[in-house]
Amino acid sequence: MSRLPEFPEFKHVDLEDRNIIQEILHSSYKPQTSEWTFTNLFIWRSHYNFQWSIYKDWLLVYCKEDDDIYMMQPIGPEGRNVLVDILFQWLKDEKGQAIPRIEKADKRFVSELFPSKHIIIEPSRNHFDYVYLRENLVQLSGNRYRSKRNHINHLIRAYTFTYIELQEEHLKDCLLLQEKWCEMKRCKDDLNLMGEWEAVREILTNYHILNLTGGVIMIEGRVEAFTIGELLNENTAVVHIEKANPEIPGLYPMINQQFCEKSLHNVTYVNREQDLGIDGLREAKLSYYPDHFEEKYQIRMV
Repeated sequence: MSRLPEFPEFKHVDLEDRNIIQEILHSSYKPQTSEWTFTNLFIWRSHYNFQWSIYKDWLLVYCKEDDDIYMMQPIGPEGRNVLVDILFQWLKDEKGQAIPRIEKADKRFVSELFPSKHIIIEPSRNHFDYVYLRENLVQLSGNRYRSKRNHINHLIRAYTFTYIELQEEHLKDCLLLQEKWCEMKRCKDDLNLMGEWEAVREILTNYHILNLTGGVIMIEGRVEAFTIGELLNENTAVVHIEKANPEIPGLYPMINQQFCEKSLHNVTYVNREQDLGIDGLREAKLSYYPDHFEEKYQIRMV
């Protein structure tokens, strides 16, 4: 590992940074929100131009989307409120941001901030994480999950399928499935979908290095659905990627149910990330009846 960047020096997120960032996240913070895994920072590093630094005991990350630059919350021990003015001043003086801000801050960080006339804190609903009881996603019991069970039963009647832990031999076929998915969804016409396509390539290419857990559904010898996740904290798994052949009904509820049952052990909760304000995605996530949301906030200078 090369020398650690010390604020105000930053560096791009690389694979060589995994151990130090993981250590800060898991030993010092135990995050609840989905952004805070090394995997997420790494696979989205190009789309958001993530760069990181260390200030005393805190991990700092900033994002650059075109000319828009903002900070993520500092990660580390309490007392982070002292960093807000420092980071806002840096964004203003060094990065030319007229209204400096922190995005996707969790409730823990917000609780450390003192009331101030100089900052505004507002919830970012589009970025709330959906968190489910694992047991509910496995059992799909009761009337509210009837449609999910119906979709799964239709798949069972129509196809002979096998769920398998994702292995090296499946990675190429997962990439091919993602390419097919992108062709059908016209990813080239949507910058966000192209960013997701790049993230999927990164997570599959570096699957074993990132020490992830995944599963595939095989039908007639082909990978028709795959999903990938990992532990977010000791009680919660986070699902990073879930893709299925949209021409086969029932695959999405099936890969979700099978993955939770057979690959996500010893956790109480499953974090399935945010909906980004996309109507169809919000409807789909709500249809699984989350146990709770992990709320996130925007903090900006007045």
